[in-house]
Amino acid sequence: MKNNIGSLLTNRALLNPGREAYVDSQSGVRLSFSELNLRCNRVANSLIELGIKPGDRVALALMNSPEFLEAYFAIAKIGGVVVPLNWRLVADELQFILKDCGANTLIFGEEFIDVITDLYGRGDETEVNTWIQVAQDDGETHFSKDYISFREAGGQEEPIVGAADDDLLYIMYTSGTTGLPKGVVHSHHSAFWALLTFSASCDLRDGDVYLAALPMFHVGSLIPLTLNVYRGVTSIVMREFDPKRAWELITEEKVNTSLLVPAMLNFMIQVPDIETYDYSHLRWIQSGASPLPVNLIQQYFDIGIEIHQIYGLTESCGPACVISAEHALKKIGSTGKAFFHTEVRVVGEDGEDCQPGEPGEVWVSGQHIMLEYWNRPEATAETITQDGWLRTGDVASVDEDGFVYIQDRIKDMIISGGENVYPAEIENVILSHESVAEVAVIGQPSERWGESPFALVVRAEESLTEADVLKYCEGKLARFKLPKGVAFIDSIPRNANGKVLKRELRIQFPGPAPS
Repeated sequence: MKNNIGSLLTNRALLNPGREAYVDSQSGVRLSFSELNLRCNRVANSLIELGIKPGDRVALALMNSPEFLEAYFAIAKIGGVVVPLNWRLVADELQFILKDCGANTLIFGEEFIDVITDLYGRGDETEVNTWIQVAQDDGETHFSKDYISFREAGGQEEPIVGAADDDLLYIMYTSGTTGLPKGVVHSHHSAFWALLTFSASCDLRDGDVYLAALPMFHVGSLIPLTLNVYRGVTSIVMREFDPKRAWELITEEKVNTSLLVPAMLNFMIQVPDIETYDYSHLRWIQSGASPLPVNLIQQYFDIGIEIHQIYGLTESCGPACVISAEHALKKIGSTGKAFFHTEVRVVGEDGEDCQPGEPGEVWVSGQHIMLEYWNRPEATAETITQDGWLRTGDVASVDEDGFVYIQDRIKDMIISGGENVYPAEIENVILSHESVAEVAVIGQPSERWGESPFALVVRAEESLTEADVLKYCEGKLARFKLPKGVAFIDSIPRNANGKVLKRELRIQFPGPAPS
């Protein structure tokens, strides 16, 4: 049997038509699996009528919403390729992604009308020729179609399935180490194996209720939401995260499971009078994107909530390592062992597995590994070995029991509030300032965000101030990428090959990051 991710919704609607599939925490919209599937079919048939063919890229710039999920499954059913856009990016960044992937259709929310209008005004700087807006009150622009009218014009019948197995499902862009985003390509096959891997590794049960708070453009949200359809789990979706509202939803909807980044868990544990909320149904919360402080695990353990730390990447469609709350407290600082259907190695420079305690690079293997980086054959060859291992760029060690301990990041990536930030992107912007001679960006610990970018600048003009640098970055970078502070130094430390010694800079400027 061939696998099509969109057909998972078709099958679930047949098995559990009346079971709630999607609850929108903001609008109160509640959709059964049957209702969600009918909406999806209408979108799919309208996209076919529009001329979307298998392999065509359709970009989504949408907040968490029913429209995002129904468009995702619709595009998957007919064989289109979903390009989820990080709506925190600025117009220049989005322009590059749209041009790079060649998307000819963009579905966007009214929240982003200013940046989308900017993109539309750039003409052939993107390949987009059809603009579809999700608006509340017929508020579409002069250049866009109204999404609701577009959806309702389509028929309810199941569309002909247009893709399966190794056909492309989505291109999800990550920040690039060279300053340009890279499109991670996944197929129906790799996404389906990610579902199997999560399902075999986690205590997710038929009829569970799941709280989804991460943005849907993240693999850490899109894969769990797809898994919920596969397993018949109800998704309680937050349009935007709010810690107090999260506790309210856990109480009101009798939530069983969730996945939240450490910053979210930190905000939630600070909510006053947590004991007044009923979280007795909550079995566990997974946490990923960055290392989880042990004291935070302990705080949740003390109130009876298990936190299961996971380690994964967009390139692995999510899964790599997972650890339970019990082992997290016994194995302080570990991210656990490999997910089911996944292999993880820690490899030395000689290509051999490291001995316990010896640092090396984390390699991951499984049927859920990405196909490639879109239009980046050299980057793909550097990342995926000839025998199919994904080189993560993360440094780790393993102990005698096989538990993995992440130590550092080879690529110097910063994870701020669950978002991946590559220093090269920020450095490229700052270097374009005429008064900057050199710059290096590092991550500093942040109580609020986990990590925040911090810029070390060598002046070309002595009059340059910290305020000048910070103001210059505004509008050129998404807000979560903006440096929180700037320090001026005489020179950037480098090794004999000219590589910046960021480890030395992190020692010299340990933080914490300015709030």
